[in-house]
Amino acid sequence: MASTVNRLSNPIINSELAQLRLATTTPKEFREGIERISLLLGYEASKDLETQTFQGRSPVSGFQGEKIKPKIGLTPILRAGLGMTNAMLSLFPDAHVYHLGLFREKVTLQPVEYYSKLPPSPPCDLVFLLDPLIATGGTALAAIAMITEWGIPISKIKLLSVLASEDGLRHIKEERPGLEIWVAGVDPVLTEDGIISPGLGDTGDRLFYTL
Repeated sequence: MASTVNRLSNPIINSELAQLRLATTTPKEFREGIERISLLLGYEASKDLETQTFQGRSPVSGFQGEKIKPKIGLTPILRAGLGMTNAMLSLFPDAHVYHLGLFREKVTLQPVEYYSKLPPSPPCDLVFLLDPLIATGGTALAAIAMITEWGIPISKIKLLSVLASEDGLRHIKEERPGLEIWVAGVDPVLTEDGIISPGLGDTGDRLFYTL
């Protein structure tokens, strides 16, 4: 089964992404833009979630309602993934949040794990993996490996990203068939240093004003 890449095409998304690209965008504006795009990504990526019915009563009469059936887990990749977490929690306020610490080594561009907050066994049914930028795809793949080894099948993982490179998406699709990917934008250029161009710059630095 091939991986599915869903790219959002919407004037609001395009406008927000353009604002994020600007070097003059302030950290406050950058955080707010990441959060708004994350909210739209989460909304679209949730449209096929399984629901179950229940019987309730409004002030007027009884009714049959629906509620989301799977238990949701949110897995932001530190530190930039934190910028997407609040938006997803607004959609899933009862979600479990599991932080994964990964950074990309500057010379080899290979991911290095330094932190994991996964419990011994998964109490959730479906995981949203939050990574604002997919450059080479190595960090996302390392996180996916950690989640699948934890016990969540690839069919129950949705990768959400604000911006990806074509090479990074290709890499992930080749390595992880069956993965569902949601992105707001895709850039064609990945530099020799593994930087997306025109890109957004270092998302973590811009989110937390550590330039």
